[in-house]
Amino acid sequence: MNPSPDSLTLHEAARHLAGNVAEAQHKFEVALAHAIEHGNLHANVKRWATEQWEGQQLPGNINRLETYIDRCELEAWQKGNPPA
Repeated sequence: MNPSPDSLTLHEAARHLAGNVAEAQHKFEVALAHAIEHGNLHANVKRWATEQWEGQQLPGNINRLETYIDRCELEAWQKGNPPA
């Protein structure tokens, strides 16, 4: 499934939420992954196989570079969640 032109990868969404602060980016990646795993944030999810992990692991083995979140979904999730 191809992402819509108005989609961000989980990694891009976390970078946007963190304001490009590298130390906060992984924290937001984890928060987004938890929200996806608990059904609070809709996303087009791709998961890593155990032997394919890249970087720091996220809950549910979510691939941060190939999981896509529509901007409108991200904005709706943000409105229901205070900033970290």
